[in-house]
Amino acid sequence: MKNPSYDQVCTGKTGHAESIQIEFDPKVIPFEKILDIFWHTHDPTTLNRQGNDIGTQYRSAIFYHNQNQKEIAEKSKRALENQGVYKNSIVTEITPFRDFYVAEDYHKNYYDNHQDAPYCGFIIDPKVSKLLLKYGNDVKEEYINE
Repeated sequence: MKNPSYDQVCTGKTGHAESIQIEFDPKVIPFEKILDIFWHTHDPTTLNRQGNDIGTQYRSAIFYHNQNQKEIAEKSKRALENQGVYKNSIVTEITPFRDFYVAEDYHKNYYDNHQDAPYCGFIIDPKVSKLLLKYGNDVKEEYINE
């Protein structure tokens, strides 16, 4: 489906996943660092689920833009599996990027605009705290706000 709405994606029938598109300069932040943040701020071991959100639209996925990104993502996934970082197997799909559809305005910068929402307090705040513990306050200023 081309340019689905959030409500359409929520049905789980469009084949789309809720995702973000990250534009970055690898001289400022390497792809490996982005992957490290990705792996440690969600559960890559639950199939079609993130917390209480269930359905194929909530699958863990990396959409790579070139062969180099694919190889780095696969290597990163293998390393985590080999290190036994997670109790269960990683189910994150690593698949070629095709299309990205921008969310409706009310979903953009959701955390910044809805910090009083229960979802932000119960789901996002702990992830941000975990990220800050792992990388220190530098990560928020250096990476998140850019």
